[in-house]
Amino acid sequence: MKNILIVIPAYREHKNILNLLNKIFLNKSKKYNFYPLIVDDSDDLLTQNIINNSKFKKKIYFIKRLKKSGRGSAVIEGMKFFLKKNKKKFDLLIEMDADLSHKPSELKRNVGFFLKNNSDLLISSRYLKNSKIINWPVSRKLFSYFSNFLAKIVLNIPVSDYTNGFRIYSKRSVIHCVNNCGKIGDGFIILSEILLSLYLHKFKINEIKSTFKNRIRGESSVSVGEIIKSIIGLIKLFFLKINFRKKL
Repeated sequence: MKNILIVIPAYREHKNILNLLNKIFLNKSKKYNFYPLIVDDSDDLLTQNIINNSKFKKKIYFIKRLKKSGRGSAVIEGMKFFLKKNKKKFDLLIEMDADLSHKPSELKRNVGFFLKNNSDLLISSRYLKNSKIINWPVSRKLFSYFSNFLAKIVLNIPVSDYTNGFRIYSKRSVIHCVNNCGKIGDGFIILSEILLSLYLHKFKINEIKSTFKNRIRGESSVSVGEIIKSIIGLIKLFFLKINFRKKL
């Protein structure tokens, strides 16, 4: 039986969180125990109050942060929680979004693929053959394609999706990320930073097809400021890669 921590960064996701948790627990398995961890950056208590008054209160972990500190830093926070000594000894860590854009029905399949291939990082790719993107506005598609294309040019890692936040990590990759990542920024750029760091240090990276569905409720936390930070972060990662290879 594998104990799996699911880190879910949340910012004003009170309209989605119960539906997501319900779908996660509906996909429980005899092989895997799923333990959601909500890392909540909301500037109100709506998400926290909804969970506290729900049937999930005693089934999940919850971290309330005092301000919006970035999706990437929420994942790093979850990784640190993963490594803490507690009653549960976690075997794997999953990160996924709170807005139901990532399908909980893919969890068991993804974990099985991850274990079968002895992966350290498994990326659910939106851009592999037979992957699907549903109901995404043209503007978001163009931005995603552009940012992914830019990351591919700058980082040159053999994967199809640099920026999807539906991933599985081995324990040793979590230890590496906690010790080495989160230095470039605190937002979405950490996805690329983690990918680059694991790739440079020869961790085993795989991808699997996925279905990505645009959120129905709530608003995206992607802003112009976040986009600018990501572009600056990519430039920093480019020079980090060059400096790393000079030391080899």
